[in-house]
Amino acid sequence: MPVHTRRNLSRPAPSGWISFLAHFLLILSAWTLVIKYIFPIAYAIAHGLPLTTHIFWDLWPVAHVWLAWALLRWQPYTKLLAISMSAIEIVIIVTLFYLFLSGPDPQWTIWRTNWFINKVFVLSCFILILGTFTFFRGHLENHSKNLTTPPSP
Repeated sequence: MPVHTRRNLSRPAPSGWISFLAHFLLILSAWTLVIKYIFPIAYAIAHGLPLTTHIFWDLWPVAHVWLAWALLRWQPYTKLLAISMSAIEIVIIVTLFYLFLSGPDPQWTIWRTNWFINKVFVLSCFILILGTFTFFRGHLENHSKNLTTPPSP
């Protein structure tokens, strides 16, 4: 009976495209932290405002890092996680864009502009992920089988 080691259960995905998508998510997570937390807190400190005045609270950067890790260290649930998170993100962002842009006079403050630009990149990333997992399903199924099947003795 083969011994399962940590290395066998979390092997890196060899695909350059999958690696690109994972790193895209990591960069987006870092950028989101700057846009949503660091910049607003620095601004509040500089202007003597309460620290949370301009923060848009959410935990999406944590979810994005989780998906990036799952893409880099292919897990049995990676495909399901990528498809579900992509679909949810796309629906949420498109809805938020519709609500923001359909208003009588959208307020283009520095905070909303940063939010909007960030969401354009997040939307682009998740469209690429959903497209990858939809149009290259057969390739990814073989890829996931090769990475999650323990080696024979």
